[in-house]
Amino acid sequence: MCTSFMGQLLNGGHQFGAITLVSRTSLTAPTVDTFKAALYLTSATVNASTTAYSATNEVSGTGYTAGGVTITGSPAWNAPTATNTSITAGTAFTTPTASITFTTVTLTTAFDALLIYNSTQNNTAVSVHTFGSQTITAGTFTLTMPSNTTAAALLRIATT
Repeated sequence: MCTSFMGQLLNGGHQFGAITLVSRTSLTAPTVDTFKAALYLTSATVNASTTAYSATNEVSGTGYTAGGVTITGSPAWNAPTATNTSITAGTAFTTPTASITFTTVTLTTAFDALLIYNSTQNNTAVSVHTFGSQTITAGTFTLTMPSNTTAAALLRIATT
């Protein structure tokens, strides 16, 4: 999880789902933010210190659009009626149920990182996920989401 994201959560900077905040009249009918996923080259430096999406060292190739793809699924972080988070035994957690998929791409320069970011909120970074070095030629690259549990969810915030 990106360090800047943790502070932004405390300031209400991200809207993963539709919740009515009756104490703030300007937020009584909130809209859900759009979250995206972008791939980065093995030479990129994306980590917990990353504060925002940048095209620097992002992959490029046939079929890949700069900025990546919108995260979907149900509960989707982009679905205004979904209940997107769960809380169990002092841990809040969320995982989109749909895989993150880059369809019919050719990415011949090695990549090994995925940045999830909030495109609605000035492309602010949410989290960075690394995996083994990959290349793909005229294929589909799919990242299967983990189980939405306290031990495996993509994003988890726990009390200590």
